[in-house]
Amino acid sequence: MGADGVIADREDLATYECDALVVAKGLPNLVVLPRSTEEVVEVVKWANRAGVPFVPRGAGTGLSGGTLAEGNAIVIALTRMNRLLAVDIPNRVALVEAGVVNLWISQAVAPHGLFYAPDPSSQIACTIGGNIANNSGGPHTLKYGVTTNHVLGVEFVTPEGEVVTLGGKVPDMPGYDLVGMVVGSEGTFGIVTKAWVRLLHLPEHYKTLLAVFDHFADATDAISAIIASGVIPAALEMIDQLCLTAVEAAYHFGFPLDAEAVLIVEMDGLKEDVEIHAARAAELCWQHGAREVRVAQDEKQRLALWKARKGAFGALGRIARSYLTQDGVVPRSQLTHIMRRVQEIAQQFDVRIANVLHAGDGNLHPCVLFDERNPDETRRAIEAGFEILRACVDAGGSITGEHGIGIEKLDLMEYAFTRETLKAMATLHDVFNTNSLCNPGKSLPSGNGRGCQEVSLLRRMVAV
Repeated sequence: MGADGVIADREDLATYECDALVVAKGLPNLVVLPRSTEEVVEVVKWANRAGVPFVPRGAGTGLSGGTLAEGNAIVIALTRMNRLLAVDIPNRVALVEAGVVNLWISQAVAPHGLFYAPDPSSQIACTIGGNIANNSGGPHTLKYGVTTNHVLGVEFVTPEGEVVTLGGKVPDMPGYDLVGMVVGSEGTFGIVTKAWVRLLHLPEHYKTLLAVFDHFADATDAISAIIASGVIPAALEMIDQLCLTAVEAAYHFGFPLDAEAVLIVEMDGLKEDVEIHAARAAELCWQHGAREVRVAQDEKQRLALWKARKGAFGALGRIARSYLTQDGVVPRSQLTHIMRRVQEIAQQFDVRIANVLHAGDGNLHPCVLFDERNPDETRRAIEAGFEILRACVDAGGSITGEHGIGIEKLDLMEYAFTRETLKAMATLHDVFNTNSLCNPGKSLPSGNGRGCQEVSLLRRMVAV
């Protein structure tokens, strides 16, 4: 790796002790910073010879502890592998290294009228390797889909140090869909080093609405009505009153602080279609109790609105020292019910919960606010988060939409899946990661898959 490619000093290692799930920390034994696939291979082969666990890591923006390194594990940080290797404009494909920041791709191809669709809120920092690991989404998932819909192929280092190519530059390669298997595997099947990603044409026209509601239930009813009408926005987001106070203090956009909720509704595409669909969405918002519907007057105002929305998580630091963000999913018809349940859970555990949602596809982001210096608050915050996710499963949904299982949700895997289903997942895991050296203890409960032997992992790590 060279002298500057290895981090061993304890103070420097502290930078890598956690991801954005800050309550769970573990100091890695060592961090290495490879610059090429060949160097990744050498590190992985060395780790196999030495019997040392290794954890792939990107920018560390993950929210489930998926890059946590415990015990004698080393971290393989891919942030120096950050080149856009090739951009094929006619075929709308780019080849990028795993450490490329998400937003860089769209910035690089914008002069050609193209963009990369997946846009996590952390897109100014998060990297493609991490997006692939967690199958990340973002506000525009509703229309454009998540990461798996935009990755054509990957170069992949197996846990034993072999380099394989899954998929490729063209869609629908023959054989098993191994790319679809790797996307969302949370780095437990191996290390993605390069990816062929799909590029799309920039929309001809945008129309972005901000609908203001005095009652939270009216906003969720409006969401269901918009989708039921056949109108599919590019994005349909919701922010509640508590979150609005933090966002407005940070960005001074002009959000109404007395509203229980606001919706951000964006249409894109052909101008004629956009105007028709935006008018229909506005009409449905009015019909379901909106007191105001604003329209972004120009691109500057539209971008300012999205800057505020995507900065919502960071803005919460203005009203709380710490927070846990969950990402359960429910059917859209259950949004009103689940948001009432979130309010009940907040009262039950005596915590504040700020909500910002990818509401159009039923993906919740309840942020449980607490002070991690207070063990009792930390315990109540964790328990509240688990209760929300159990409620999502009970409503016919899922315990994660884009953040992954990591270590955070291991407790809930047996609640969400049958033992037989977990065993099938474990069997597939063992085909690729036979000695469990690659990102151990993540995504699946340990034991024969087999039973949930690490039921209290997150609680144990924060000693609550």
